[in-house]
Amino acid sequence: MKQDLLYQIALGLIPGVGTLISKSLTEYFGSAERALNATNNSLETISGGRKSLSNALKQNKDLALKRAEQEIKFINKHKINTLFYQDDDYPPRLKSCDDSPYLLYYKGNVNLNPEKVIAIVGSRKCTEYGLRVTAQLIHDLKTLNVLIVSGLAYGIDIEAHRCCLEHNIDTAAVLGHGLDRIYPAAHRNTAEQLLRQGALLTEFITETSPDKENFPKRNRIVAGLCDATIVIESGEKGGSLITADIAHSYSREVFAYPGRSIDKYSAGCNQLLKSQKAILIENAQDLLAQMNWAPSKQQTQLSFADLSEHEERVKNILTTSAFVNIETLAALSKIALLPLKNILFEMEMKNYIKTLPGNRVQWIATQISA
Repeated sequence: MKQDLLYQIALGLIPGVGTLISKSLTEYFGSAERALNATNNSLETISGGRKSLSNALKQNKDLALKRAEQEIKFINKHKINTLFYQDDDYPPRLKSCDDSPYLLYYKGNVNLNPEKVIAIVGSRKCTEYGLRVTAQLIHDLKTLNVLIVSGLAYGIDIEAHRCCLEHNIDTAAVLGHGLDRIYPAAHRNTAEQLLRQGALLTEFITETSPDKENFPKRNRIVAGLCDATIVIESGEKGGSLITADIAHSYSREVFAYPGRSIDKYSAGCNQLLKSQKAILIENAQDLLAQMNWAPSKQQTQLSFADLSEHEERVKNILTTSAFVNIETLAALSKIALLPLKNILFEMEMKNYIKTLPGNRVQWIATQISA
């Protein structure tokens, strides 16, 4: 078990210290342990002279550490993995999001950082049409070597997970509660199967109930883990629209299946399309074309002998996606942002790439001979 895990858990349990403050404190003091043991003067300096932060840590530290010890016992007993936001194996797509979780808990045996990751979300009260569309989409993606992420909820979410299990596709369920329970309880059997062919993932400690306010937090993880979010069906309001909005704010691709104008269960999808927050797709082929994931014999035979090591690394990432956000590209390539921008400038001058609105980059070199 990681030495600092006790303090990482405890810091996140201090009232008023959320994800952003936990990250700031950790980076300022060098570790969660040093942050929890910092002097009042140091804490007041970082908080602009306010005593609320130092008071919160002083009054709650012992209780938080005791609760963290209890959590570590549960983690050890049930062989749960943890991912600290500074860890090398923390999912880089998620790490590039400013509000990414400080600490994640997961159980399962799936790679959370494959080349292609898709979120499939939709209404809890879906129709037969929505179920058919989900099943067909996943069936057609079974040869893509993709990770599919959803939220284990009723409707489209659970259908997506079950179809993945049927077709041996890796799938991860992001939960709005701790790993000591499954919500809804009716999906426990599917969750148990996911532990053998997927993963359960959460930022919440045990004894956290599936309260309403937890699910928008859960949705940001779904969006942040993925290259693209697909909304199958949605009413005018709902969690899938929240996920789509968050994905759009992260400059990730959002896709939606269209519905009839009189169909209330497609009103949300139609609105996403009208507002240009989503791209219309009708099948897996549309998705592959938009994401530049369609197999191309011509492209696999190309040679780029003049590329540097870093440029080659960038090429390998960009040629698997239609567009990649620069921050995400930095995380995936492990190249610092400023040097990366210089590399991208040189590559654009060579007509290898094109920069797009929203800090996105697209690979465009498809006919360069060896």
